[in-house]
Amino acid sequence: MVFSRQGKYEEAEAMHRRSLGGYEKVLGAEHPDTLTSMGNLALSLNRQKRRDEAMELEKRVLSLKKRVFGNEHPETLTAMNSLAYTLRSQNENQEALFLMRTC
Repeated sequence: MVFSRQGKYEEAEAMHRRSLGGYEKVLGAEHPDTLTSMGNLALSLNRQKRRDEAMELEKRVLSLKKRVFGNEHPETLTAMNSLAYTLRSQNENQEALFLMRTC
């Protein structure tokens, strides 16, 4: 987060990628901490305006959170909101609106 706050998004991305790799190796791909790390990487990509990459990762996070937590869990709803934000930023307004209504 420090790198992001300083506008050092590439450094933040590298840190998030290292963290995600460690979480996946030690805790597994579906562990809540791994999913949080994945979401942080998506946010870092979003801040670099790499929206396509961010969107794909956010879709993966959402899918995994639905499986791990269920559809109504706050973690799942937060992932839906993040994806809706990214969709809206890419003018995918209908899909974003659908997600926002289901949150």
